Amino acid sequence: MVIRKSWSEKLKDSKGLPKVVKITGKMSKRWGTGTVAIPAPMEVNKIMKKVSTGKLITINEIRKAIAKKHKATIGCPITCGIFAWIAANAAGEERKNGKKNITPYWRTLKSDGTLNEKYPGGLQGQKKFLEKEGQKVIKKGKKYIVADYQKYLVKI
Repeated sequence: MVIRKSWSEKLKDSKGLPKVVKITGKMSKRWGTGTVAIPAPMEVNKIMKKVSTGKLITINEIRKAIAKKHKATIGCPITCGIFAWIAANAAGEERKNGKKNITPYWRTLKSDGTLNEKYPGGLQGQKKFLEKEGQKVIKKGKKYIVADYQKYLVKI
């Protein structure tokens, strides 16, 4: 029988991260040259926790903060996205268990300002939280985006 880790356990499991590696081979076609910082999940969570009511952050802003912290050329787009998703689900788990002061994951948007359907509650859940905080969420095709999201971005 496989016992699954909770989201909170996944968030706390650093797996030997963070680390900075040289961009080589196939990676260089997509990311160029230099180094990539691969964060620990808790580093991404810590950045997400800093986003106050009325403010927003995108995965790209998180990546920039990770790169700056580790003096790397870029922050890893894959792990930053995955760890934001883990942080969001850990916060959702905490909310279900009655915790009030959770990571405000709904303030973390995809790089283009769209909502993340993989966060707890899906698009409607994230939309509800953002609108409750005064953000205007509009539908563009099948996606939802925060209107003028760039005006609300925090610089970490």
